[in-house]
Amino acid sequence: MITYDGHVHTPFCPHGSSDSLESYVEAAIQLGYKGMTFAEHAPLPATFCDPVPAQDSAMTFSKLNHYLEEVKLLKEQYQRHFTIRIGLEVDYIEGFEEETRSFLNEVGPFLDDAILSVHFIRLADRYICMDYSPESFKECVLELGSVEAVYDCYFETVLKSIHANLGFHKPERIGHVTLVRKFQKQFPATFPYINKLKPIFAEMKKRNLSLDINGAGVKKPLCEESYPPVEIEKLVSEYQIHCIYGSDAHAASQLASGAAIVQPFFRSK
Repeated sequence: MITYDGHVHTPFCPHGSSDSLESYVEAAIQLGYKGMTFAEHAPLPATFCDPVPAQDSAMTFSKLNHYLEEVKLLKEQYQRHFTIRIGLEVDYIEGFEEETRSFLNEVGPFLDDAILSVHFIRLADRYICMDYSPESFKECVLELGSVEAVYDCYFETVLKSIHANLGFHKPERIGHVTLVRKFQKQFPATFPYINKLKPIFAEMKKRNLSLDINGAGVKKPLCEESYPPVEIEKLVSEYQIHCIYGSDAHAASQLASGAAIVQPFFRSK
């Protein structure tokens, strides 16, 4: 049974809901959970231009300290009967490793937990938020030449995130490793893709990294599967990757997203 949610967003997310931190905690307690990690989108590097139309992919630097303070207060408030970890979901953006390392060196000491995720992929002369919309994914397909080429680019970027020197406070959990499949019903993989994950899992095992078993995709109409999907469970077990469930909730009502479906990842764990 899943009793911990390792990937929860907050009202500090500019593309999420205004639900209070307390509402997330109370909803989790009602679900029978024993704890959660608040993992808000970390501010993007100052010199990186967010390519989504509203430029709302992440929390702003101006709100970071307030976020850390508010989660710390909540952690203290609930410490006797519910575990709260202060975390961030940090974007790996190819070419911005130095700025990301500097940021983590500064904020890392104040964190209990963190996730390293890929949303942006670098094309020839620009970056695209691959999972923003079907249209943005289509842009990637047109520029790279095929759906398979987008998968390859995404997985290569995830592998680069694992290899990247992001300092002592580099996150030790890899987020939604198959996010590239968010629009898979519109852009189906007509090629075998599971083997493409083997180099990623091999490096994760070598570095003792954990895997975000993310239920958010189950409720996405063009995905309807977790990131990674349950069909990957045997491969994850083969590489002995430690799994942590994450709802990736951007509203309190989204807690436990996909939790029933991803149970195979947690049996006999």
